[in-house]
Amino acid sequence: MKSLSIEGAWLYEPLLHDDERGTFLEVFQSQAFELATGRRLELAQVNCSVSRRGVVRGVHFADLPPGQAKYVTCVRGAVRDVIVDLRTGSPTYRAWEAVELDDRDRRAVFLSEGLGHAFQAITDDATVVYLTTSGYAPGREHGVHPLDPELGITWLPGMEPLLSPKDAVAPTLAVAEAQGLLPAYEDCVRYVSSLATPLSEETP
Repeated sequence: MKSLSIEGAWLYEPLLHDDERGTFLEVFQSQAFELATGRRLELAQVNCSVSRRGVVRGVHFADLPPGQAKYVTCVRGAVRDVIVDLRTGSPTYRAWEAVELDDRDRRAVFLSEGLGHAFQAITDDATVVYLTTSGYAPGREHGVHPLDPELGITWLPGMEPLLSPKDAVAPTLAVAEAQGLLPAYEDCVRYVSSLATPLSEETP
């Protein structure tokens, strides 16, 4: 796993074992994960979404605590996966980074609590699986409009973004900040630090 440009986000690039039968890979490897992030992945829920070409889901985030960290991969087709720093006070506040996830390279991303997540389906039937550290709780989950010009996320050219009714009426970043919906960077850092694997229990 390697760090991305936004603190608290990582990219996992698995080793693919190809032969005449097909392909084998480790979608998740706890030792590599803990070594990179300094924490364990405490799994609470596994989600799967199937999207037609052009669909945009997000930008989603959850109240802290407990927040919701996500480990995301695409098992069929391809998506443009986007991580957004929504943590007010962060050195990279408002910054975003995009990674293509597909069923060829089989990469995955992990984003810590406090970061926003979105993706756009590049192919029809794009199937995304994401492991989360907390379960679905409507009252704690929020969104920022993915087409907000202030964020300036570059979505795929030639594709009309298709949003859910909920995402289509999500507030802009400025409105979400003014309403006090966004997590504070210091709170996120403190919370994530509390999840660190104790030294005595770290993988050698």
